[in-house]
Amino acid sequence: MKSEELHQELRQRILNLPGVTERQNAGIHEDAFFVGRTMFMHIHGRGHCDIRLPKDDQERVLREGKAGPHRWAPEAGYVTLIVDDEEDLEPAMDLIRMSHQHFAGKQSILRTEHQ
Repeated sequence: MKSEELHQELRQRILNLPGVTERQNAGIHEDAFFVGRTMFMHIHGRGHCDIRLPKDDQERVLREGKAGPHRWAPEAGYVTLIVDDEEDLEPAMDLIRMSHQHFAGKQSILRTEHQ
């Protein structure tokens, strides 16, 4: 799969998660993905994924070598994973789903509290 096709496949898989919206060119992020008003991940260029996780998941993922530390915002829970080829898609999606579940769950809690 070529780089552009891989990027589009990754974007589509992310957008297929419930409640996800995308904002292109959001600040320094070429593709930023939100659940509600919370950005839970973004992509720089082709395949450079920065994924926001709860602190305990971030620590475990880093310890297990599933992703690398984020260069600028590790304190916010971000990890970095590069999707270079098709074999990287599913491991990336595992982390993206983990992030999505966490932040989508927080959105559900907030909606429930305000009803």
